[in-house]
Amino acid sequence: MSPLSTTSRPRALLVLADGRAFEGVGVGADGHATGEVVFNTSMSGYQEALTDPSYRGQILTATFPLQGNYGVDEFSDESREVQVRGFVVREMTDLPSHWRSRSTLHQYLSERGIPAIAEVDTRALTRHLRSRGVVMGTITRDETVEEALARLRRAPDYAGIDYVAEVSTNEPYQFRDPRIALDLPEDGSPPLHIVVLDLGVKRNIMRLLRQRGAAVTAVPHNTTAEDILSLRPDGVLLSPGPGDPMLLDHVVQTARGLIGRAPVMGICLGHQVIGRLLGADSYKLKFGHRGANHPVRDEIAGRVYITAQNHGFAVDGDRLASDVLVSQVHLNDGTVEGLQHRTEPVFTIQYHAEASPGPNDTEFLFDRFMSSVRSGDAVRHAR
Repeated sequence: MSPLSTTSRPRALLVLADGRAFEGVGVGADGHATGEVVFNTSMSGYQEALTDPSYRGQILTATFPLQGNYGVDEFSDESREVQVRGFVVREMTDLPSHWRSRSTLHQYLSERGIPAIAEVDTRALTRHLRSRGVVMGTITRDETVEEALARLRRAPDYAGIDYVAEVSTNEPYQFRDPRIALDLPEDGSPPLHIVVLDLGVKRNIMRLLRQRGAAVTAVPHNTTAEDILSLRPDGVLLSPGPGDPMLLDHVVQTARGLIGRAPVMGICLGHQVIGRLLGADSYKLKFGHRGANHPVRDEIAGRVYITAQNHGFAVDGDRLASDVLVSQVHLNDGTVEGLQHRTEPVFTIQYHAEASPGPNDTEFLFDRFMSSVRSGDAVRHAR
């Protein structure tokens, strides 16, 4: 496996807002990329990560040293576009080897206008971010460190922008995948209908729901509870997405109008929004959880699962309502990883049960949600 030739590539810099700079070579598209610099510890799954809407507004650093080794295919995008602002790697190969590969990672980024930088000491960068915390940064090929810093200081901070509005669908649509036939009930009744409130949904969430016999409709982030209920959902899922849950008061209001009227599941940002509704505050983590090896303990079942995670904010469970249970916790730092309502069919998870990339340990939670939906006939017909 050969790295991308560096002899013909331009010099590039990754400059952080705290003044630290890392040298490398430019790959992907020309131009500048500015965003919050974060790192992901997964060993594979770069295409899924690059297209994960939860990375909107961020420059992603891959800690695994070799990227691009199995190329890019036509099936692994998790959204309609590359979502990261930029990509930082140690080594990027131009000789991918996989039967589904259609292009190199360098070509993929170039065609989509995403600047990247290779030959960076990503171990030193990751150690710096773990110590300093995530920080704004910029990738540049035509500036000095001082010039890049001056431009970076004029850029808006990540925390103050509502990225959900950028990644959410503008119009409702029914999700279909030609590879997944929708199995209709044997009694001739219509399939169960799940409405996904799109805060930055990944396609694999909707695939897994469809595989479980659900017709899936995705709706914009600013859809009201009344408009969602007018679609007659059998269940509602609040999706993952980017940014600060404290900017999403309108989504909290929507969730308030759904609980008690349909089974509800929240994932990642959806978990944080429902946590706010149920009395919790949220706060920003020092460097976030991003990777495919995060251990989570189920406090009810007494089991530990390895999970895929991608979030920079977390739920503070100290002020939760008395009828809400912290059902799961992160074993590394004790952060809240799941909530369960004691009387209503509502539960949430902070991690990505749909993986893509990551382990499939917790995919069964979609079965649990569908079971809750199927048992909600009485609630549904009472509306």
